[in-house]
Amino acid sequence: MAMSFDPFTELDRLTGALTGLRQGPRVMPVDLYRDGDRYVLNADMPGIDPGSVDVDVDGQLLTIRANRTPDTRDGVKWLAQERPHGSYLRQFSVGEGIDSSRITARYDNGVLSLVIPVSERAKPRKIEVVSGQAHETVDAIDASPARDTAS
Repeated sequence: MAMSFDPFTELDRLTGALTGLRQGPRVMPVDLYRDGDRYVLNADMPGIDPGSVDVDVDGQLLTIRANRTPDTRDGVKWLAQERPHGSYLRQFSVGEGIDSSRITARYDNGVLSLVIPVSERAKPRKIEVVSGQAHETVDAIDASPARDTAS
């Protein structure tokens, strides 16, 4: 099995190991799809305490925040500690076509799942087409001159 070497990833890993600091939010891979009248967003967040997950909608911006604390066992000698910790952040522009009051969230087996319903006004709707003759009859009645009855 061939392994590729990425000098930037390796440099980031070494710098983090030397300084003990991890900069910026961690990666949170997501899948997003539309299923009928709703969007479904699944975000990988392994090892996250569900109590640290914060999901909010402010206008047209959906924000997901979470935090994974480092394992700080006393009296152990770490041989490797590669699992990322720190803050996670993703933001999505959701537009006006969703019903933000009915968004639901569930965290299960390291995956945060959001169900984002499409708003009623954004759903496709059928518009009735009226015959041209029926429309002309209505116009003819409306266009008849008003009779002056005050003589």
